[in-house]
Amino acid sequence: MSEEALYDVLRAPLITEKATMLSERNQVVFKVALGATKPQIKTAVEKLFDVKVAGVSTLVQKGKTKRVKGRPGRRSDIKKAYVQLVEGQSIDLTAKLG
Repeated sequence: MSEEALYDVLRAPLITEKATMLSERNQVVFKVALGATKPQIKTAVEKLFDVKVAGVSTLVQKGKTKRVKGRPGRRSDIKKAYVQLVEGQSIDLTAKLG
């Protein structure tokens, strides 16, 4: 896989209160492409961050129906990947900011 394809699989890290608590248990959460498979996600994380991945769990969060200027609209579906790292491995997502 080219580096560009790896970035197409991993869209962005998800930084929420729940994701921060999971980082204490060696897990990291990413937004990923809707068509991404677990093996593709595992390969992308291992190559981009130079870590070993123990497992990957995924879920699709369905988009909510909202009103925009009085008209009904719909948010996009989001696929999340919960990546379990091997013991002793870690990813510092804040290191590349700034």
